[in-house]
Amino acid sequence: MKHVRTIIDKEWSEVFKNRMVIMTMSLLPLLFTALPLVMLSMTSGNSAMAGAPADSSGLPPGFLGACGGMNADDCMQVYLMNQFMLLFMMMPLMIPTTIAAYSIVGEKTNRSLEPLLATPISTVELLAGKCIAAVVPGVVTTYIAFGIFLAGTFFIDISPVVRAYLLGPTWIVGIAFLGPTLAVIASIFAIFVSSRVSDPRVAEQLSSLVILPLMLVFGGVLIGKLVINLWFMIIAILITLVAAVILLYFGTVVFDRENILTKWK
Repeated sequence: MKHVRTIIDKEWSEVFKNRMVIMTMSLLPLLFTALPLVMLSMTSGNSAMAGAPADSSGLPPGFLGACGGMNADDCMQVYLMNQFMLLFMMMPLMIPTTIAAYSIVGEKTNRSLEPLLATPISTVELLAGKCIAAVVPGVVTTYIAFGIFLAGTFFIDISPVVRAYLLGPTWIVGIAFLGPTLAVIASIFAIFVSSRVSDPRVAEQLSSLVILPLMLVFGGVLIGKLVINLWFMIIAILITLVAAVILLYFGTVVFDRENILTKWK
């Protein structure tokens, strides 16, 4: 653990000097927290829909079953929040990706890669340190942003039904458990990409491909083909846990220290 801690300290001392990392960790959470709060405020008390049944809201039929006994106004807000809440799932993907994508290629640029790989630290310790250094800021930032969002809902005039949904287990479980596993997957993938290229911009662009599956989920929710509930979150957590373990295993197998050094030279 001493070696892992050393890697983490080294990563944070270098990565947080990067403007792109600072901007991603500050502007992204601010935007993703403000957008759903503004939307909730704008759609609260919609006189045209208040009191009307949910099936008159014009929402996709596949989503209406999730509305239960809600009226059209509440159902519309829950539908919109399902879209915006997926933004909180992007944070533990995008922030670690930005940090991890700079990880190995940044060492190459700074000419510190050769001394690092020449140390007695194992490949597992090296990858674990770099992965943790990328995951923790992303997860902590997501938790803080989501907490601010939930606190902000108490200053908006929304119905108790909508607030109960937002404070319910679906998104709490998703943020608490799915977020970290997504962050691990994003970090491992970005580290692997970073070890294969020599340009930080290329590394970040290729690493951003990890967001594509989430965008597919976003599209499915948008058209009503996917309904996000507690079971959806539990299944997603199990799938991503398996994916994270597989990626971590293959990451240690594929990460060739000697080959990386030779290619960089």
